[in-house]
Amino acid sequence: MSRTGNQLARLESEEVARGVRLLLARPLITATLDHDGFDLIRRRREPITKWFDYYCGWRVVVEPRAGYARLFKVTQRPDSSRPAFDRRRYTLLCLVCAELLTTPVMTLDELTTRTKQAATEDGLTPFDPSRRGDRNAFNDVLTFLEEHGAVEAGEHVRADPTLITRLLAAPVPPSTVDTIADLTRETRYDNAHRSLWQRHSVMRRLIDDPVLYKEDLTASQLSFLTSPSGRKVVQTGIRLAGCTLEERAEGYLVVDADAIATDTRFPDDDNHAKVAALLLLDRLALGPATTEDLAEEARELLTKFRTWAKAYQSDGGAGRLAADGLELLEAFGLARTENGTVHRLPAAARYAVEELHD
Repeated sequence: MSRTGNQLARLESEEVARGVRLLLARPLITATLDHDGFDLIRRRREPITKWFDYYCGWRVVVEPRAGYARLFKVTQRPDSSRPAFDRRRYTLLCLVCAELLTTPVMTLDELTTRTKQAATEDGLTPFDPSRRGDRNAFNDVLTFLEEHGAVEAGEHVRADPTLITRLLAAPVPPSTVDTIADLTRETRYDNAHRSLWQRHSVMRRLIDDPVLYKEDLTASQLSFLTSPSGRKVVQTGIRLAGCTLEERAEGYLVVDADAIATDTRFPDDDNHAKVAALLLLDRLALGPATTEDLAEEARELLTKFRTWAKAYQSDGGAGRLAADGLELLEAFGLARTENGTVHRLPAAARYAVEELHD
């Protein structure tokens, strides 16, 4: 192959890898909100679509004329610890979307009134826009739809019905099932060879979970990961996505050095809970601790820095700060609470403070 051919092949592989990671970070990308990202995915849609289908069993839809790309991620392990909304806002989201699908353009007042009527007619919790809590929930729903390019809100609300219907990623229509398990059931694996589910389930967890511990894998998944053929498949897939697979005695971790596929970063000082979480790791390095121990650690921190984290300086603030920090540590696979005792997990060693000696 000529030098030019090598350069073009390298450019294509780099763009495919970037497109994969862009969709992992934001499964719905529109030309309006991210023109460059959408244009890259549009140009490389065939290899990107094939990557997701082969390695994860996920479907990608790219609509150049409509101006959007949608990755339909499905999991058999729904993560209830990171919901987009609370129950109230999810209910309002469904009501608002239903009204906008019927009438894509209407005034904000009209949408508010119709949402209120729909909640009453369907026997749901009444929606009263005169109440601050309901008004905030309604605004959060509109902001969510705006951030995903499905709505333009102003004096008039203008919706894109196609994008609204693309928000739901469930493989089964919700109206036809009774449970979450039925909603996420993928019939393609009913009669497929076991290796297909092994490949897809392992890759999904590797790229979705911050850390994947061997003890959290099924025997079938672990046998696939430790087999020569399975390991080669995984390593190839991770490399094609522009990431690196780190393997340790306790488990696996996928690293995106460019942080393109990362929706939440740690460590990071963009909020007080993340700073506190990093400091709580130092306490856990000394040994297991109770939640009360961590609250006391947070209390000392707040006392030492009285102008810091003002939202936590009130009564009970130390407990809330410790709880928020611990929630982050558990979400990133760095700590685990068992019977009221918090244990530091192996991946936390990446953030250990090293003592330098001259």
